[in-house]
Amino acid sequence: MAAKTFDVIVVGAGPGGYVAAIRAAQLGLNVAVVEREHLGGICLNWGCIPTKAMLRSAEVFHLMNHAKDYGLGATGVSYDLDAVVKRSRGVAKQLTGGVGHLLKKNKVTVVMGEATLPAKGKVSVKTDKGTEELAAKHIILATGARARELPGLEADGDLVWTYKHALQPPRMPKKLLVIGSGAIGIEFASFYNTLGSDTTVVEVMDRVLPVEDGEISAFAKKAFVKQGMTIMEKAMVKQLDRGKGKVTAHIETGGKVEKHEFDTVISAVGIVGNVEGLGLEALGVKIDRTHVVTDEYCRTGVDGLYAIGDIAGAPWLAHKASHEGVMVAEMIAGGHPHPVKPESIAGCTYCHPQVASVGLTEAKAKEAGYEVKVGRFPFVGNGKAIALGEPEGMVKTVFDAKTGELLGAHMVGAQVTEMIQGYVVGRQLETTEEDLMNTVFPHPTLSEMMHESVLDAYDRAIHF
Repeated sequence: MAAKTFDVIVVGAGPGGYVAAIRAAQLGLNVAVVEREHLGGICLNWGCIPTKAMLRSAEVFHLMNHAKDYGLGATGVSYDLDAVVKRSRGVAKQLTGGVGHLLKKNKVTVVMGEATLPAKGKVSVKTDKGTEELAAKHIILATGARARELPGLEADGDLVWTYKHALQPPRMPKKLLVIGSGAIGIEFASFYNTLGSDTTVVEVMDRVLPVEDGEISAFAKKAFVKQGMTIMEKAMVKQLDRGKGKVTAHIETGGKVEKHEFDTVISAVGIVGNVEGLGLEALGVKIDRTHVVTDEYCRTGVDGLYAIGDIAGAPWLAHKASHEGVMVAEMIAGGHPHPVKPESIAGCTYCHPQVASVGLTEAKAKEAGYEVKVGRFPFVGNGKAIALGEPEGMVKTVFDAKTGELLGAHMVGAQVTEMIQGYVVGRQLETTEEDLMNTVFPHPTLSEMMHESVLDAYDRAIHF
């Protein structure tokens, strides 16, 4: 049987793959996308989107419990975990259906099945009807990543969960241990803690949210502790003894191992790239610690083979994957796109309070040899934040003292995941402190704090 020939084959239909396929099709190329499980990938089905739906339920629950603060009355406030999960799954389903529609609208051929790359320019797909052979001059790998499993801490879906189990919980945890305080760990800790789980977070690094700026991490930790979470930093879970309905965790801190009992454990200790079983090694693709090695244009070094998104390494963010997908599609179509710069990609964490950042932390900027000017502005100095009843948070900006370049911006507080984009655009346009100072920010908005933080870096803050 002759192979079906395309201009481009995309392996994986997550936020990297489906976006690459659509952009390539828009540019007039004949495109096929191969997906083994769900259109939209982890992000739409089991990651970004359903977790935000659940966190929104927790946020509304939190507000209902604090109705009195707003001059309102709400008694007998409760939640129905099954209904919260059902809403979250409905949101995910609506969006994956949307992806299917978009691919169809753009005349992308969708092949559902498991792909291997038997030779250069060839993709073999095991479908439920047999094997389909596809060929293309350009192949884009967008197979994503999965949860890292540590030996002895493997998930069983009953006592020990991955993010997937945590999104469809068999029960409400009473005493919860979350291993890992990156975005995924801290979001689940936030969700379950808000709904009343007694929550402990164990982080191996010296602070929670370890990729964030130190001051932001410290501020967030204080908020989490105030909400009743137990935070254990520089700590490690050595083993889990599983019993009937309970887990005994051996947690090492400061050289001592203590035993703590929980009824549920969520493991969120990072991710590994889905690089196995594709035949990549035989093609000569370099793999480093479960990630495909690429250049700044996502080229693997094997002619016509690209890798985008989580499989190509950090930062492991859906929006990075999508942008790389567009870049690669435009390159294949003969364009000259700019490479994606990791330091210009914002990170957003939807815990309570929210955390968002872009660019260099203060410590990283100093490490890189910059002389810095740093500005800070607290939520408590902002009229809109006080009116919202959200006076806890801060905006921090880091500038190059010599040139005025905005090196990084870091925020913690209400709605910061929406605000960070202002600084992202600023960095893209190579803004300086002067440009930002001369920008008129609307009043009353939370965004005014972004202005004040810049002013503060140059000792010009008005409201603080």
